[in-house]
Amino acid sequence: MEIKVSVIIPTLNRRELITRALDSVVSQTYPIHEIIVVDNGSTDNTILMLSENYPFIKILKEKRLGVSSARNTGIRAAKGDWLALLDSDDAWHTTKIERQLDCYSSIGKDCRLIHTSEIWYKNGKLLNQKKKHKKLGGNIFSECVELCCVSPSSSLIRKDIFSDVGYFDEELPACEDYDFWLRISCCEEVLFVDEPLTIKYGGHKDQLSKKYWGMDRFRVIALEKIIRQGKLTEDQFNIAFQSLLLRLRIIYEGAKKRKNIKIEKMYWEKIQNWKEFSWKRKY
Repeated sequence: MEIKVSVIIPTLNRRELITRALDSVVSQTYPIHEIIVVDNGSTDNTILMLSENYPFIKILKEKRLGVSSARNTGIRAAKGDWLALLDSDDAWHTTKIERQLDCYSSIGKDCRLIHTSEIWYKNGKLLNQKKKHKKLGGNIFSECVELCCVSPSSSLIRKDIFSDVGYFDEELPACEDYDFWLRISCCEEVLFVDEPLTIKYGGHKDQLSKKYWGMDRFRVIALEKIIRQGKLTEDQFNIAFQSLLLRLRIIYEGAKKRKNIKIEKMYWEKIQNWKEFSWKRKY
């Protein structure tokens, strides 16, 4: 039986960029069951352009509730067995979905998250990726703790995983993908296709990394959540806890240096509370 793949693209005022993303989906060698664009309140006539040029796609409209809400809206509406996420400023190689499903069918074991290597461009220039950004498969929880090592645009996710690990956290204004991959990688192995099938474009003014200061604040929240769930193995707990303390100290030292007394006090208290939590857990 042919696997049905739904593609979900959230967008906000990217009328000029989303066509590249959509064209890369339409050009896939594997037949796509449906394309869902979730408009997050665009004011640049994105919806009109899409209706005129891509009449076959499903357009869902919502208020500006953030990328997590938009993704979740698309996920809940999707009819496919597998869901492929794509940011509206990124694109795919024409064989991306076909190669992911080929690898899935050849491994002989169950898997619910498949991702690929990437090509990165920033302001039109090809970027050489650092060694730490090398993607991996298998048990990647420790790598997911270190940094966000799966790109939403590279991912192909079996839909039933959301009922087990939950959806994207709509209360996180950034690093929602970091949070989501933690919840998957702590209990699932990940399949990695080591081919550059996802093309990421950076340098836009509206990227979240430029909108918020101290992105580690949101990674701290994600780590706190995964630790409090109490589902980590002892090794996973130690990895997550040490990373949490390190990030808390970095934010604390930064606030202290900038003489931001409110933030300094908040993160000092967090450090002490988590140390106490760890001590009580042992004894």
